[in-house]
Amino acid sequence: MSRRKAYPDSFAHPRFWPTWLAIGAMYVGAWLPWRLKLWLGRGLGLLVYRLVKRRRHIVETNLRLCFPELDDEQRRRLVRETFIANGIGLLETATGWCRDPEHLRHRVTYRGHHHLAQALAQGKGVLVVGIHFSTLDLGGALHSLYFPSDVVYRPHNNPLFDRFMTRARSHIFGQAIDRRDLRGVVRRIKEGHIVWYAPDQDYGRDVSVFAPFFGIETASIRLTAKIARMTGAPVVPLMFHRNPDDRTYTIECHPPLEGFPSGDEVADAARINAFIEQAIRKHPEQYLWLHRRFKTRPEGEPGFY
Repeated sequence: MSRRKAYPDSFAHPRFWPTWLAIGAMYVGAWLPWRLKLWLGRGLGLLVYRLVKRRRHIVETNLRLCFPELDDEQRRRLVRETFIANGIGLLETATGWCRDPEHLRHRVTYRGHHHLAQALAQGKGVLVVGIHFSTLDLGGALHSLYFPSDVVYRPHNNPLFDRFMTRARSHIFGQAIDRRDLRGVVRRIKEGHIVWYAPDQDYGRDVSVFAPFFGIETASIRLTAKIARMTGAPVVPLMFHRNPDDRTYTIECHPPLEGFPSGDEVADAARINAFIEQAIRKHPEQYLWLHRRFKTRPEGEPGFY
């Protein structure tokens, strides 16, 4: 398909002007002083918290389901902190996409990097299991300082923003691979590359099994085990978070999963979910609770949202 057919309107068309403004704002935000980034991110998060009631309802529902031990005041505080963390995350994303990550190397602590180095040395490529934290794209940029990697991503519905996002990620990663391109993922791993992807979103019943997540039967994609089976590559869990000082970051790599895949799709999905839950509990406010993680329910079970 030609570019003209794929994008029938010029990117100069007025309908893209708001997108250009957003892209320009990201470039500006990427170069702001650190304290100003934090201040703006907090303000943006609080603005969305107050104005976007539908999204706040989703976060409140997710946290009520996953942290029933919290009282009402603790849960309200965590909801608010979640929006603040995701507001800061937008400025962190801008920084990851628009600036050389080298300028932040002094802010990063990498724990367990030998696990990934040893897995890569096997010569089978590596599938890295990541998580949708608000720090996701900055984390990918900083991780690239240590290990060149590819990334699996979901294309954006806005074609202009998708092009900006894909080009930005292509500067960070070896390749940015459409999540629908399973052959591309398998090929890159078999060629010996590290491929990062996050399996912690709801993609519907057809591609999922139901496995426990925070004690809830949750639609969990089967793809992690499928890729591991097709490639024979080690599967390495990895988490990334902003530290409480709001100035430094930690990358934490875990040992490769042993005996994975097991041949039991539900057990394999539950194992991945257990790692994700463990990581979230360390810094719950930094997780992307704005996503309807429990949208798809088992047959006959009512929805949560």
